[in-house]
Amino acid sequence: MANSSSDPLRPGDSYVQSFARGLEVIRSFSAAAPRQTLTEVAGRAGLTRAGARRILLTLQTLGYVESDGKLFSLTPRILDLGFAYLSSMPIWNLAEPVMEALVEQVKESCSAAALDGTDIVYVLRIPTRKIMSIGLGVGSRLPAYCTSMGRMLLAALPDEEALRRLRASKRTPFTRHTVTDVDALFAKVQQARKQGWCLVNQELEEGLISIAAPVTNRTGDTVAALNISGQANRTNAKLMQETMLPPLLEAAQTISQLLGAHRA
Repeated sequence: MANSSSDPLRPGDSYVQSFARGLEVIRSFSAAAPRQTLTEVAGRAGLTRAGARRILLTLQTLGYVESDGKLFSLTPRILDLGFAYLSSMPIWNLAEPVMEALVEQVKESCSAAALDGTDIVYVLRIPTRKIMSIGLGVGSRLPAYCTSMGRMLLAALPDEEALRRLRASKRTPFTRHTVTDVDALFAKVQQARKQGWCLVNQELEEGLISIAAPVTNRTGDTVAALNISGQANRTNAKLMQETMLPPLLEAAQTISQLLGAHRA
């Protein structure tokens, strides 16, 4: 989980700047920029060309980057970094069969996500069909403020921290339904906390409805959120709440119980 402190980490005696710069180089690659020149990497990572070159050559030597002599790109080996997180967290192995059973029952896609700053990061997804124009998979990020899992995860934070993250979010109106006012968003986060679940109706994408529930550990702390997503033309918000919320809550409780019973 992300650091919940309101103060960002600052360089100090324990801060390895070269390592931080290496991560910035890795993060400079995206779906919009899968292959980049040295100059492009340096610009996106905020580095000099010489600094970016040293890091890219190091990553290339380690097998995380490849180059045709002009353009650099990540290799599949970079997935090892993400899978190290997934394999170190027993919750995802425990959750997968429960989520598969839920998808079979409701005939809609199911996902699990964790909170990272102002975003949610998908850690597990069981799709039934493509329901979004955005391609989602493990590692995909979406803004927390306008997603059901995001609001559910924000609800687990202290009020001051939840407000801080809402204010820090780039509150883009993705659709005519998107709530962007901080006070209104905070009220929805508080509602999610009170009722123990969260439904978001077409705020991220027209026609997309999702409903989420929290996954907790043995001490009762929320460590992830579980959701079901569907199309409004098949299942409206009222019907989703009536027919899909009960099995979703049951699945989230089952995963929480499995996690609580698991011995590291």
